[in-house]
Amino acid sequence: MFDLQGFGPALLEGTWMTIRLSLASVALGLIFGLLGASGKTSDNRLLRGMGGFYTSVVRGIPETLWVLMAYFGTVSTMNYLGSHFGNPYLTLSPFVAGTFALALCFGAYATEVFRGALLAIPPGQKEAGLALGLSSLRIFWRITLPQLWRVALPGLGNLYLILLKDTALVSLITLDEIMRKAQVAGQATREPFTFYFAAALIYLCLTAVIMVALHWFERRANKGFVRTEL
Repeated sequence: MFDLQGFGPALLEGTWMTIRLSLASVALGLIFGLLGASGKTSDNRLLRGMGGFYTSVVRGIPETLWVLMAYFGTVSTMNYLGSHFGNPYLTLSPFVAGTFALALCFGAYATEVFRGALLAIPPGQKEAGLALGLSSLRIFWRITLPQLWRVALPGLGNLYLILLKDTALVSLITLDEIMRKAQVAGQATREPFTFYFAAALIYLCLTAVIMVALHWFERRANKGFVRTEL
């Protein structure tokens, strides 16, 4: 049984928290990435500038700082707002703050992946949709988006694997994910190597499962697509 001196169940709880955190972050990050890519490929100069500013600023600051700023910045803001409503101790949970910070960073890198995928789609397809009387939103939903996922999926898969490991940074704001649980168990038993090694094995297992899932998604996305042999 996965016991580890009684701390095995705690590591499993941390694993579940890591999975939840990564899935929530990637879901929000995909939205940020799509918005950023749409802005950077837009004909509007303001939207292009906003998209470029977002990716430049977020990618220029380490993820650790984003996690800390998202948590402590929101704590100060929530306390300030709560003081005006009779609750000066109003706070934002570490899970929400960590999700937002990781999603912000994931979205900045996903923006470039989506931008490359958008540029890879022939512009004639959009023109054909307009000729058929389709709205821009319907063209994006029915024509662009299905092809966008197929092109962007490998890059997004790599980003998700990076995001999974970046969830360890949220232990800095006391969220009980894998690294936090391993640290507490190591300090309690004075055997840090044992529990950090167990955490490493858990991350490897999660990565293996995700890689298998990504391979399946890629095969499904490329079903019916014939590559041209040069």
